[in-house]
Amino acid sequence: MKKRIFSGIQPSGNLHLGNYLGAIKNWVKLQDEYESIFCVVDMHAITVPQDPAELRRRTIEVAKVYLASGIDPKKSTLFIQSQISEHAELCWILNTIAKIPELEKMTQFKDKTQKNGKESSAVGLFDYPVLMAADIILYDTELVPVGKDQKQHVELTRTLAERFNKKFGETFVIPKAYTTETSENIMGLDDPSKKMSKSAKSEYNYIALSDDEETVRRKIKKAVTDSGSEIVYSDEKPALKNLINIYSLLSEISPKEIEKKYVSKGYSNFKNDLADVVINFLTPLQQKIADLTDEKVLQILEAGAKKVRPIAKKKLEEVKKKIGFII
Repeated sequence: MKKRIFSGIQPSGNLHLGNYLGAIKNWVKLQDEYESIFCVVDMHAITVPQDPAELRRRTIEVAKVYLASGIDPKKSTLFIQSQISEHAELCWILNTIAKIPELEKMTQFKDKTQKNGKESSAVGLFDYPVLMAADIILYDTELVPVGKDQKQHVELTRTLAERFNKKFGETFVIPKAYTTETSENIMGLDDPSKKMSKSAKSEYNYIALSDDEETVRRKIKKAVTDSGSEIVYSDEKPALKNLINIYSLLSEISPKEIEKKYVSKGYSNFKNDLADVVINFLTPLQQKIADLTDEKVLQILEAGAKKVRPIAKKKLEEVKKKIGFII
């Protein structure tokens, strides 16, 4: 039996290179080795206000990106989170064993409420990590491919699964986070100390998967660099290291080879070539996305929901019996 993995992306904001390199690219490789379940996590998206029509559009758009990137419905299962009600039911049950101080420690909640304060934040945003835990353990997930910023949430998932098992008997598999050192560190083009983000205020933070050639060249030209002019892959040059990571992951050329390629060349040559690499990746991806019809994508998502629904139903029934519900 193959080990099972589960992961998902929110249908909010513009999907960008960080989403692809930090998550989807890994998923494509992992689907050959693992039983893979990938979700469009629309219930997570509504923890902050969303326009309903835009949410529907972006839900299909995210699924198109999955498919165009190489997620194969014959190898992997794709579905929409909100179409499996067991996610919400298990979240509520886990809420009864989750502790408020545990959720208050979550750095993502702190970051997202820094501007407007906790007082104006929805309970759903606070409870987000418990829903994520439900997503994962509902399917007896063993590995969770995530970025560095989500590791803390996977640790909470482990804590809740272990706590439930201790209180009610062995029920949940204890999952582990799966990350790769390079892809988990795709940072903003305008600030290498912060990750590339869909919610960034400036469009110069990220390269969207929908960006055209002119936009890509403009954003890379404006990307911050470090002092000096040598193309060196070093922690002492975090901005340049980030750009080299993007170049390396998209071209399959190692950072060391990239260093050698640009000996005696400056940032201008490097950035021009990096723009070419990004455009050569995005152009065929965008064409594949355009070729996918909404109808075809919705059929794939419904087939995926049909496949996972019995798994989710069986696990939730087991949980309900153990806590004393009559089913």
